[in-house]
Amino acid sequence: MDFSNSLIKWYLQNKRDLPWRNTSDPYFIWLSEIMLQQTRVAQGMPYFFAFTEAFPTVFDLAKASEQEVLKLWQGLGYYSRARNLHKTAQYVAFELNGKFPENYKNLLSLKGVGDYTASAIASFSFNEAVPVVDGNVFRVLSRVFDIDADISQPTSRKIFQELALELMPKDTPAIFNQAIMEFGALQCVPKSPDCGSCVMNEGCLALKLNKVHQLPVKLKKTKVTNRFFNYLIFEDEEEKTIIQKRTNKGIWHNLYEFPLIETESEVDIETISIEIVQNRFVENPLLSIIEMNSKAQMHKLSHQNLNIKFWKIEVYGFIEKGINNSLLKTFPFPIVIYNFIEKFLDRKKDE
Repeated sequence: MDFSNSLIKWYLQNKRDLPWRNTSDPYFIWLSEIMLQQTRVAQGMPYFFAFTEAFPTVFDLAKASEQEVLKLWQGLGYYSRARNLHKTAQYVAFELNGKFPENYKNLLSLKGVGDYTASAIASFSFNEAVPVVDGNVFRVLSRVFDIDADISQPTSRKIFQELALELMPKDTPAIFNQAIMEFGALQCVPKSPDCGSCVMNEGCLALKLNKVHQLPVKLKKTKVTNRFFNYLIFEDEEEKTIIQKRTNKGIWHNLYEFPLIETESEVDIETISIEIVQNRFVENPLLSIIEMNSKAQMHKLSHQNLNIKFWKIEVYGFIEKGINNSLLKTFPFPIVIYNFIEKFLDRKKDE
């Protein structure tokens, strides 16, 4: 089996028409690669178009405020990517005169750019013969060549990188890298791959050994913690409310949210009432507290399960520095809060 030729031939016949494949501009390739980390192509595509329309050059992105960037990123998740994206744009624009480093080694110096992203930009933009190794590549190589190295271990990456480099045609690294990633995304999928129609089926060791569903090996399991968030939706006589910025390190850094009470478990209205009084979120006398969702809404992150409840608190008079619903929607929120705002506002319009 000629792995590389078969792979590239398959790619040329089956590849998707993706906008970042029609350019070698490192800005657009970098933007797409950052967006597609931990994100499916279908989900990332609208964001790519939105960003390239709002920020057609790295200088435009650099000049934007962080709040503008976070707002446009809203819903894509892993918001540290957006913050690093913005900082790197500023560095490239203002320190490097808008020119991205032109090789793998120097690309690694950019904030938010790791081994995979540096390899992708170096090969796609500058035709450097460096292999990209992502989840798709792990899966393809581990199955075709029966590699049972635990991909959760850093040492395993080197095994796959060396194999990919050995297989890569040195004169066409970009197309090889695109091909192997696309093959993993469309053909050699994680569950129930169609091995019968696969161009690699004659030489695939995992298929011969009946190990397709055992590879790749990933032994390390992520520990997931449960957290309980109680968001307080204060509302005064003008239907204005208050929000706050998350300034602590951790999830949703620099995004906005409603005043928050985090508890160790799900709590009742009496506990929330006591917490509101003790924390003095507003100076206004409280008129009522209403549980807006009787069952906590589960929002899953990579390492955390957030159990979220929203509480409406009507207050007497006018909240100092309160904001109306129109202004509220202009701030960047975690998507779970933004969706709540959309639903809540739509409901109020219908009433």
